[in-house]
Amino acid sequence: MNISSLLVNARPEVQQRVQDGLLLLGGVEVHAASKDGQLIVTIEADSDRAAADMFTTISQQPGVLSASLVYSQFEPDPDEEA
Repeated sequence: MNISSLLVNARPEVQQRVQDGLLLLGGVEVHAASKDGQLIVTIEADSDRAAADMFTTISQQPGVLSASLVYSQFEPDPDEEA
């Protein structure tokens, strides 16, 4: 399991639309948002590749100006450990 944290900068005039769109993506949570378009986002994914793909998807959302990876950690899935 990969857990990543991002700082997403969106155009302020469409910030709510960007935030709503991010919440529709599986494994994505928005934890905070400022009035100037900054969003603190986490991604939970099954693998590093899936997290990287989701990061790319977030970066390409309409209204997103930039996305910066702040933190990434890989841990074994406790449900899959024997």
